[in-house]
Amino acid sequence: MPFTPKRLRARVPVELAGRTIKPYHVDTLDRPLSPAMLAAAYEALPGLLPPPDDETPPAGFAVVHRGGDSLYVNAYSWVWGNVVECRVAAAGQPYLGCPDTDPTHVVPVERAVIGCVWELPALAHERTAWVRHVLAPHRPDLAGYLADVLPDGPVGD
Repeated sequence: MPFTPKRLRARVPVELAGRTIKPYHVDTLDRPLSPAMLAAAYEALPGLLPPPDDETPPAGFAVVHRGGDSLYVNAYSWVWGNVVECRVAAAGQPYLGCPDTDPTHVVPVERAVIGCVWELPALAHERTAWVRHVLAPHRPDLAGYLADVLPDGPVGD
């Protein structure tokens, strides 16, 4: 299987299910995320987020990824102060339990997956940003965390 870097773009944070989520989009220039895929992903995201707890700023990040004709929606929520909870949904990918090949029919993934090589750079960046802005300072700086995103560009190498 040949490896090809993809394009990652940070999007404006959104308020969903009581959390502020920093979304990242992963796709390729010749096969961008379609408006229908994006609508399906953002419709599914609130159902992938746990309720905020009383000790952690209500924040997280998400990766919406077009992989060929499939769609992956990874929701990462900060919980218990310093832990990331991951919930994943997909569309059009039978390997992950999708019932059909419709890239807008998003269903929760039951397998214990956390992301692929194009999605994991966001996880690495977000871990460092959480420590830098929320855990290390005397007072958590949620606005600083939300503004600290991976730069747009190639991802996965």
